Amino acid sequence: MRGKRALAGALVASVALILSACVGTPPVVQSTPAPGQVSSQLRPYYAQVLAWSACKNGLECATASAPLDWAKPEGKKISLALIRHRAPAKSRLGSLFVNPGGPGASGVDFVRDSLDFAVDKTLLARFDVIGFDPRGIGASTAVKCYEAQKMDDYLYGVTSSPRGTQAALSESLGEAKAFARACLANTGDLLGHVDSISVARDLDMLRSAVGDASLNYLGYSYGSFLGAMYAQTFPNRVGRLVLDGAVDPSVSNDAGIVTQAKGFEMALSSYLVWCLKQSDCPFSRSVASAQGVISRLLAQVDGHPVTASDGRKLGGDTLATAIIAPLYSQNSWKYLTQMFSELISDNNPDTAFALADWYNERDADGSYLSNQTEGFTAVTCLDAPPAPRDLWLRNAAELKRVAPTIGAYFAFGDVGCSVWPFKAVMSPAKLKPTGPHPILVIGTTGDPATPIVWADGLVDQLTDGRLIRYTGEGHTGYNRGSNCVNKIVDDYLTGVKVPATRATC
Repeated sequence: MRGKRALAGALVASVALILSACVGTPPVVQSTPAPGQVSSQLRPYYAQVLAWSACKNGLECATASAPLDWAKPEGKKISLALIRHRAPAKSRLGSLFVNPGGPGASGVDFVRDSLDFAVDKTLLARFDVIGFDPRGIGASTAVKCYEAQKMDDYLYGVTSSPRGTQAALSESLGEAKAFARACLANTGDLLGHVDSISVARDLDMLRSAVGDASLNYLGYSYGSFLGAMYAQTFPNRVGRLVLDGAVDPSVSNDAGIVTQAKGFEMALSSYLVWCLKQSDCPFSRSVASAQGVISRLLAQVDGHPVTASDGRKLGGDTLATAIIAPLYSQNSWKYLTQMFSELISDNNPDTAFALADWYNERDADGSYLSNQTEGFTAVTCLDAPPAPRDLWLRNAAELKRVAPTIGAYFAFGDVGCSVWPFKAVMSPAKLKPTGPHPILVIGTTGDPATPIVWADGLVDQLTDGRLIRYTGEGHTGYNRGSNCVNKIVDDYLTGVKVPATRATC
């Protein structure tokens, strides 16, 4: 996608408001840390006492300190924002950290605004559910690149060159260089320290600060990758980990983008099969015919952008984003029907912009509700190196081949990281040992953002991986309407039962 890569999925949580500051009220409780065996240099972080204060929606907020660079813990510090929903004392088992994905999604927003989406009632009754904003994200010390107007130009600007060509590549490179310069100028040293291993180290420190001897964790989408990095880095501190919408850490960025493009093409086909059975479907005849209409719509707005009621111009990149956004959940397919109907019958792009705005977390007033775009690029560029430049045009052709309708709009996903101010500190690789405890992985057969093959790949790399294979549509599987998935996850996390090596729902 233009402006940011699709790798590792996007947001699981619904769009939320900016974090309310958790200051000005006295602490309601202080955490008793459980630092364990750590070096004297790290002990001030692991033994820090968190002061939890009442904040929005009856929850509690706190701020933790972490070193900017874990290799130099005596150096600069950053802050990490946390939020929690407390379980009743009589039934409490401990803490459950949750991460909604991204990278770039706010765990604070997730818990504050989507608590019943994050976990079900069983887990709410047994765990203190804790969301945190990873370093670089949201209300933690954050990556900053563009002001709102420049972000609009970056995300919604109309591409003037033909898809998949050297001219289009040059245009993307120019945009990426300007974005990278702004990120470095407005963020500074933090930009080189937002990799997922650093976040995993933050997570272990937060585990200690809330008083838990081992980590219980539920990670969605990119959150599954973060959980796997934690298990690899701290295998002996793994409690119970659920990795939902799994990312395979051995898959390269360019291979991952191809797999995702195929996944979204598949999800679009599934939507069209459903749509053709509905009375209000704007398409007729067959899936292939409908795909042809969509391809022509994309080409049409590429050549002749359509003006929305707010004056913005709809080009192919924004329309592709608007198509992809509702494919994350079958419950959103009706909005895709509305968008296509308006474009086909009235040449009206307003719903297309509304869907793209939801995906990009852009408010109606033109402001951005989060820094997820900056965070996405900053984290992914440190987590894996880009593909060699001599492969970019070939990869663009491959994307168009495997996903004829929308694949072209995934092209040049490595451009941004090729000009990033900091080189990747990680590379795609199979996991090292992840400890003696079983880790639960969930893969959904119709998941477009984290295809089921990634769940298969991840579970095989875990020292003791257990897989739930969920037959369904949309991104991730837990708490999405399957009693089968929910019971297995709840029983595992609460210590009732560890599932068999393979389970199906």
